[in-house]
Amino acid sequence: MTWATRFRIREYLRESLWVVPALGAVIGLLLAALLIAIDSRVNVPSNWAYSSSTASTVLSAIVGAVAALTGFVVTVTVLVVQMASGSISPRSMRLWYRDPVLKGVLALLIGTLAYSFALLRRIESNFVPDLGVTLAGVLLIVGLVIFVLFLNRFVHLLRPVAVAALVAKAVRRSLDDDITSTQGLGDIFAGPLEGLDEPVSLTVCSTRPGAVQAVDLRGVAAWAGRQHCLVVMRHSVGEFVETGDPLFEVYGNPGPADAAERALRGLVALGLERTIDQDPAFALRVMVDVAGKALSPAINDPTTAVQVLDYLGDSLRVIGRVDRSVPSWRTGTARRGVVIPVRRWEDFLALGITEIREFGSTSIQVLRRIRAVLEKLLHEVRPENRAAVQAELARLDATVAAGFSDSIDRGWAGIADAQGMGGPGRLGPARPSVERPLAPVD
Repeated sequence: MTWATRFRIREYLRESLWVVPALGAVIGLLLAALLIAIDSRVNVPSNWAYSSSTASTVLSAIVGAVAALTGFVVTVTVLVVQMASGSISPRSMRLWYRDPVLKGVLALLIGTLAYSFALLRRIESNFVPDLGVTLAGVLLIVGLVIFVLFLNRFVHLLRPVAVAALVAKAVRRSLDDDITSTQGLGDIFAGPLEGLDEPVSLTVCSTRPGAVQAVDLRGVAAWAGRQHCLVVMRHSVGEFVETGDPLFEVYGNPGPADAAERALRGLVALGLERTIDQDPAFALRVMVDVAGKALSPAINDPTTAVQVLDYLGDSLRVIGRVDRSVPSWRTGTARRGVVIPVRRWEDFLALGITEIREFGSTSIQVLRRIRAVLEKLLHEVRPENRAAVQAELARLDATVAAGFSDSIDRGWAGIADAQGMGGPGRLGPARPSVERPLAPVD
């Protein structure tokens, strides 16, 4: 089994809504068999004993109640998905698919259903699983409590700011995984490849369309080291490739072409859409989409965009403080290793700010919050990343000048405010207190 296959299986299990509930049903059946075996060997006190008719009635009621509750959970989940995809972003649906609370509730309810039905089958005139019936009642009560917690959680997660908070956490995890995956890899270089006057020995192409969800970079580097080859990745994680598009270019002697193609294709996982696992830019994309939808004329909710900018600014700060520099391959370097496309800080910054700035170009609070984000980044990111922040501030100045050229509020629109509008002492003079020279806009 290749690395890509294992990755796709793992992703399927994480996003599947039936695997964990199915395990719950199996556990319920096994638990029922265990309790029946215990009941057949243990004499319970008389106040814990049930008549066969009472036990049948109780278990039948539990089966009906749990089945109805399971249907209600499924209905709530469908409604949540519809509301979230319509009012937040379809890209946020992956958060619901992976939610452990949803899977835990379904597993508990379906497990209780299977457990109670298995007990109900074994009730006879001369045998009643007293302990089992009592435990069925306890499981029903626990299921009701967990259902209330589930409902409370999902109601709160319907807020766009809650989605932004979850995605911001995913950004940190993705960055940590990205750093961990490249630690100790000495033969990794940033693309594009320059200065190599040598024909390509082998081009490995995609056999099907899909988005590049993940790459086993350690596996590619290990393969390149064993074959004494230089491997160039043509697409970064998050890009969509069509059938026949090149995935890798190999320089050197890779050995049998079929074996090399199978080995390298098995280190790239393709799927229907991007994931956040190795793609922090996709997490930013989700937050930008949430803010963009809030700023659409149909919704016109700039305050939600400001709340998203709170977490977007934190994510950009985390990215901007990480040393993501990768050396480039140059002539004279050993022809062994991996050349990969690397996102620059400028790419992350433009992704996180540009569209929100454009969509919110007429909203004073959005422009003020963006300025507060950028001015904070200017002091907290790595020194080599500050020029890009200054250029983005110049673009913001140009946006304010164009959108408020004839407005009496032009001065207010050019002031930074961490709350967007209404922060303490943030109205200020008619013009910003600090004049900033405009940098050239690309």
